[in-house]
Amino acid sequence: MNVLLLEDDDLVADLLETVVAGSYPGAFVQKASNLAQAFDKVADATFGLIITDWNLPDGSGLELVRKVRARDTELPIVMVSARADRDSVLKAAHYGISGYITKPFDVAMVHKRLAELIEPGPVSGVPELQDVLKSSLDRVIQLPGDLDAPEVLELMARAGELSPGQLAERWREHPGLVTRLLDVANGSSFRRSGKPVESLKDALSLLGVGMALNQALAMALDVSRVLQNPQLAKLAMTHQDQAVRVGREALHLALRLKKSPVMCQKAGLLSRIGELAVLRVLNQFLARGGSLEEGEAERCLRDWAQPYGNRLKVQWRIPLGLREMIGAVHFLPKDCTREDRLIMRTAALIAAGQQEMEECQRLLRRLGLDTVNTSPERDE
Repeated sequence: MNVLLLEDDDLVADLLETVVAGSYPGAFVQKASNLAQAFDKVADATFGLIITDWNLPDGSGLELVRKVRARDTELPIVMVSARADRDSVLKAAHYGISGYITKPFDVAMVHKRLAELIEPGPVSGVPELQDVLKSSLDRVIQLPGDLDAPEVLELMARAGELSPGQLAERWREHPGLVTRLLDVANGSSFRRSGKPVESLKDALSLLGVGMALNQALAMALDVSRVLQNPQLAKLAMTHQDQAVRVGREALHLALRLKKSPVMCQKAGLLSRIGELAVLRVLNQFLARGGSLEEGEAERCLRDWAQPYGNRLKVQWRIPLGLREMIGAVHFLPKDCTREDRLIMRTAALIAAGQQEMEECQRLLRRLGLDTVNTSPERDE
């Protein structure tokens, strides 16, 4: 499905594009920042949904609504505006809009409104898979987990400003995350008093904001449960498990070296985002009526995981230092001396069961560690 998004505020446009990408599998969003661009696009292409702002640099979004309605009375059109008064809503309704969203808007509410307008499904004219993978690199990539990964990363960027109480209030309506945090807090690695942790706030206080945010990030990156194709779901689970193991091993190494473990664990958790993004696009391709040959998903992961990973690092505004730590999971230059990079590559080898290999042993010696920690806490 093609979606036209007319919005002159870049930040709002990016947010709406992300919401649309999460609402409609296979949707392709074309953005316009003024009426002239929008008019050209509706003249050249057919759209399944139009989202338009009211106030634009060269006129009103109602002009686009009027132009489209003159030839199509059924096409879903959503008006987005800071105008919340009754007269404005009635005026927009008179032009034949399908929905009205006021700014500032709640993302969950927008998801709900869009889901009510259109029932996603396969569309005609399935493109070539390689064309889909190539074109998707130029669009917003959203991983369909229970939580929004960019939102979690934004919280991580200001972790020092957040309290356990603030996170508890924010996450109290995410039962999956609440259950996971309580489970971790009650695990043997954290339980010290012998008394169970019963509230989310207490769990967050015990874990600390940084560790809790890493748990949330792990859940945000778990896309296996929402991929409809069993093969893709299995591949997603495999790569997600690998990322979790790397994060766990990096955490243990950082603790042994008396380094901050939170950043190392975060780098490990993000080390497979390229693979997960490719699987998301393959899932969209199947939703549009495409098909995969035997071994094709694995070939796509091999060829496209790195460019998709790089694209997400930019899209999610991941700092350069963290990007380099993530990259070290997969490749470490021989002349690299940065301890955090050495930790990440070593963690990747241990997570892959290669702790006895020469490369891993050499890195352990460079870190001043003779052996891999085999304490019971490693498996918690």
